[in-house]
Amino acid sequence: MNITRRRLLLSTAAVTATLPFTSYLSAAQGTGATAAGTPVKGGTLSVHLASEQRILNSALRASTGVYIVTSKIIESLVDLDALGNVVPQLATGWQTSPDGKRITFTLRQGVKWHDGKPFTASDVQYNALELWKKHLNYGTAVQQYLETVDTPDDHTVVFNYSRPMPIGLLLRALADLGYVVPRHIYENTNVLENPANTAPIGTGPFKFVQYERGQYIVATRNPDYWREGQPYIERIVWRIITDKSAATAALETGQVQLSAYSQLSLADLDRLQRHPDFEVTPRGSEGNIFNNTVEFNFRRKEIADIRVRRAIAHAIDVPFFIENFLYGQGKPATGIIPSTATNFYPANSKQPYPFDRKKAEALLDEAGYRRQANGTRFTLKLVQIVNGEDVPLFATFIQQSLAEVGIKVEIANYDYAGALTAVYKEHNFDIATGWHQYRGDPAVSTTVWLRSGSPAGAPWTNQYGWQSDAIDKLIDDAASEVDPQKRRELYATLVAQVNEQFPVWFATERQFLTVINKKVKNALNTARWPSSSWHDTWLEG
Repeated sequence: MNITRRRLLLSTAAVTATLPFTSYLSAAQGTGATAAGTPVKGGTLSVHLASEQRILNSALRASTGVYIVTSKIIESLVDLDALGNVVPQLATGWQTSPDGKRITFTLRQGVKWHDGKPFTASDVQYNALELWKKHLNYGTAVQQYLETVDTPDDHTVVFNYSRPMPIGLLLRALADLGYVVPRHIYENTNVLENPANTAPIGTGPFKFVQYERGQYIVATRNPDYWREGQPYIERIVWRIITDKSAATAALETGQVQLSAYSQLSLADLDRLQRHPDFEVTPRGSEGNIFNNTVEFNFRRKEIADIRVRRAIAHAIDVPFFIENFLYGQGKPATGIIPSTATNFYPANSKQPYPFDRKKAEALLDEAGYRRQANGTRFTLKLVQIVNGEDVPLFATFIQQSLAEVGIKVEIANYDYAGALTAVYKEHNFDIATGWHQYRGDPAVSTTVWLRSGSPAGAPWTNQYGWQSDAIDKLIDDAASEVDPQKRRELYATLVAQVNEQFPVWFATERQFLTVINKKVKNALNTARWPSSSWHDTWLEG
């Protein structure tokens, strides 16, 4: 096989658009000189946002594109520190009952919504029952056994579950799936159409000011923030720049100071590592490991054959792809749990179906799909869910790799929303590729890719036409096991069984990269910093 980066890039088309700069976005950065390490108040932090956001409510939509904006405006009950440990935010303490069915949170006092009304336990109760449990992607799975939420006083909230809820699971989930919006703004409204979804009201260090579609989002310092003396930054502007080259140019000319979640081109991420003004680093994103995925549609008889799925994996040289097309950013995955998840990662894990073209050919022959006179065995439709530049690269690499073993792949090109519809609603695909993001615990956003029973059409869930009672039971048992060691053992069994049955393939294991101007201080200091509040970040003059 002679798959080169040049050949692959020539096969991969990209449509880009450049957005104009505006004078509003070029406000002065930090003001005044300062001694090293001494925070300075003031200035505007300009942030690259790679795509338009249709919703700015992290209590309804779990997405890094939403978090990077709204986590500064809307706060979650807890957050993570630099080591990935859960730390207080709107909740100051928590305790669980011995059976794991009753978890009590103590809430921070003296916190006000941006409209001046007090934050209370009633707000958390409403969010948990009406937003997280009913509408929030991943939240609906985590909170499926939440029955009631009690509010014995304004600063105590009690979650009652019908099955045990491991406290470690709930706390890690709430860092991403525990954002709270005001009850008085959402109650008795159509929550999905509420105007506050694009003009958010929160308790965070920054207050929403303006959302100019296709151009920018602006938030300004909250003078009544509960952390006294913070935030230091006066204003944050998120510039919507969909063209990767334009985004890099904006960084290099000082128009923006930050681009997170690997939103620049792979070539520029590699080049900027040598730029004196920037740090390019996975630091601050340790809580957001992601994978390149291959999803299989079991409604197609060839795909339903385990030998064909294994042959597809054996035909694709993942280490070669990482080294030559991802600039070495990543490694082959060994299952659904990444190696960074040390509390769950099974010992002695290895890539389940390593590159072996001869084995792929033999499996396809054994399955009865021998080459025809033209050398082709059968044709597959591949849908790419383009989360990043690497997705169409991987799609084309899959296409060219499978051609080597006689499988013709036709790549279907949709916009992002169309790809989600094709894969998860219409099932109009044979294989699909995109991203999965691991959020600290398998039960938060990973096992929903395997568990049956997700709402029809829900993105990034099991919509493949595949179901296993044994896998469902393992997932449920692990999510309800309060003993940490027993949970670890259950997940090791789950990984082994999923690798054996192979209903979905997490091919790579990668970390997001942040490009940040060195004038941005006290940054990257949590394990999910791009999705944290930035209350203690400041700008050097």
